Amino acid sequence: MMFDQYVGIDYSGAGTPEQRLSNLAVYTARPTDRVPRRVPPTEPAARSWSRRAIARWLSDQIAGQQRLIIGIDHGFSFPAVYFESRGLQSWDQFLRHFVKIWPTHRTGATIKALRDEESDVRDYQSFGNALRLTERWTATAKSVFQFDMKGSVAHSTHAGIPWLWQLGTNHRCRLHFWPFDGWSVSEGKSVIAEVYPALFSKRFARQSRSPDEQDAYAVSHWLLEMDRRGCLAAYFSPPLTAKERRQAALEGWILGVF
Repeated sequence: MMFDQYVGIDYSGAGTPEQRLSNLAVYTARPTDRVPRRVPPTEPAARSWSRRAIARWLSDQIAGQQRLIIGIDHGFSFPAVYFESRGLQSWDQFLRHFVKIWPTHRTGATIKALRDEESDVRDYQSFGNALRLTERWTATAKSVFQFDMKGSVAHSTHAGIPWLWQLGTNHRCRLHFWPFDGWSVSEGKSVIAEVYPALFSKRFARQSRSPDEQDAYAVSHWLLEMDRRGCLAAYFSPPLTAKERRQAALEGWILGVF
């Protein structure tokens, strides 16, 4: 099998980075496991995860000797039209640009407060409901610019991207950001990828799990199952044209969209 650990994370952009949220969930599995297991929060006596705690836990896992694949359910990038409007040529440039405008990883930061004070967000109106290519390949994915609607991914995307930047800063030699670091995953590196739990969540019986727990469980279980079947590698190479691959190298791609 390609990996030693399969991590599914259901994310949320609510509250502050240190606030414990019931709708944050982490599940993990190893190749010998029958099903994934819930990972409890690492803080003493904590019932729920915070975004900061998840980032620390991921950092510890990545620093270990095992090879992980991590699926997180928020957007990793913006549509190509945003890159063009800001003169950005690469995802790394986008990350540096983004964390200056949206430092949502800082203590006490909230999406609402930054939206109120950040002038760049007012320009979002010019992008309308622009979708990335991978989102146009699904039936229900939402635009990363749509904050005020049911099922919005904008909050979790804006809260999560700075943690990707931080993980990359600390672990780039051990971590492959798919597909930004290449469509073929680097030998020996752990992989972190964007996922969309709605693609998988109904495949696995929910039992007593909450909806957020089920999403994290389903991502972990799907990654494990596809690797067991020898199919996971195929999902790293969706059937895109050369032009579409260049676009997705900036915008990112949802693992499992094929």
